[in-house]
Amino acid sequence: MLHIGDEETGIASWYGHPYHGRAASNGEIYDMEKLTAAHRTLPFNTVVHVTNLASDLSVDVRIIDRGPFVAGRIIDLSHAAARQVQMIGPGTAKVRIRVIGLPQLSPDAFFAVQVGAFRGRANAELHRRLMEEQYGSARLVLRDGAPPLWRVLVGHEPAEEAAAALAGRIKTDGGPAFVVRVDGPESN
Repeated sequence: MLHIGDEETGIASWYGHPYHGRAASNGEIYDMEKLTAAHRTLPFNTVVHVTNLASDLSVDVRIIDRGPFVAGRIIDLSHAAARQVQMIGPGTAKVRIRVIGLPQLSPDAFFAVQVGAFRGRANAELHRRLMEEQYGSARLVLRDGAPPLWRVLVGHEPAEEAAAALAGRIKTDGGPAFVVRVDGPESN
């Protein structure tokens, strides 16, 4: 259960082009000069206070997108947010994020495991079928961008812990696996 004051520490990165002007995972158009961010599991419209632990600079951002999908990273900041905490040059920084605002949660939201992202739909569909055979429910979600990517998501879990257990099984079998929250346009 998510609460005001919950914290997480890890590595932040930032993103801008080619995603600027394209639909974020929540359906709104990503503007890299607004104070927004991507997180794998926080509900859309959660507001977090992000502190760069090296500079002690901080910024408040609203979660509108999913990511980052690089191991060890916990949040992708917009260009504007990264500039405020002075991490444009290095590209990454160790940060602490603290939940300061909660959205109304969608009753349709669930957790899944991202097991791949493909440029071609045919390859994504092939991987989706393989994952469905091995682990049950699997779906494709289009991630707009240049190029667009077809994300393969496995599972349909009501709790993050259950999705984490599924991710553990997939990793044990040798595959990449990231837990993601699926809500907004992606949950349809």
